[in-house]
Amino acid sequence: MEKIKIGVFGFGKTGKVIASEFLNDNLFTLVWVVRKSHDDHHKYASRLLGYEFDAGEIFTGEDIGEDFFLERPVDALIDFSDSTGIYLYKRAAEAGITIISAISKYEQEELDLLKSFAQCTTVLYSPNITLGINVLMVAAQILQKIAPHADIEIVEEHFKGKKEVSGTAQKIANSLGLNVEEHLNSIRVGGIVGRHEIIFGMPNQTIRLSHESISRAAFGQGAIFAIKFLIGKPPGMYTMETIIAEMFRQNIPVY
Repeated sequence: MEKIKIGVFGFGKTGKVIASEFLNDNLFTLVWVVRKSHDDHHKYASRLLGYEFDAGEIFTGEDIGEDFFLERPVDALIDFSDSTGIYLYKRAAEAGITIISAISKYEQEELDLLKSFAQCTTVLYSPNITLGINVLMVAAQILQKIAPHADIEIVEEHFKGKKEVSGTAQKIANSLGLNVEEHLNSIRVGGIVGRHEIIFGMPNQTIRLSHESISRAAFGQGAIFAIKFLIGKPPGMYTMETIIAEMFRQNIPVY
């Protein structure tokens, strides 16, 4: 089977872990990595991450010209950089390259641009691309429909240095129709990567749905899951939630 060719935007803490996940999976070939700085320009991500082979040549945004995506073709690109990365891969969308964005927040103009790419290729946008958190969100929405009168609280826990409220927790609140200020509780301690819990309070019982990211590798595994699903799909806008919801529908047990 021919390997799936991948390009990655972003080579910070998360980007490096994501690149490593693709390097470790025999289904994929990491073709290139685009980063902001000129550090390690034209070196190979694989070598920098300790592998003894060449893969993932490193470029900067300045290297992306008219023919970049034609000269270095990939099947999909994964964006773990920042919101400005979206302005670099219009040509990729036009070339039919699948785009997966895991950027935490876009301005409306940027989001509109990303949606416009879906007219000619498959585009997936999920600020938190981990498989588990999206299963959690879909399950919570189902449970809310089953028990619409339950009290619901959301608890998000992250590392001590994270100042802002979790974007994922806010998205969970919005998906459940909850006021963020009233129903979202934040905890900052130690080096927690990320933990989200949704608590449903009902008379005589409590249901807790929780997800914890042990490592940033969970984001890479989510991206791999998304690519496998999107290969061969028609152009359009997708999210991890819609993929998981479809799988829920296909796998509901029959009694």
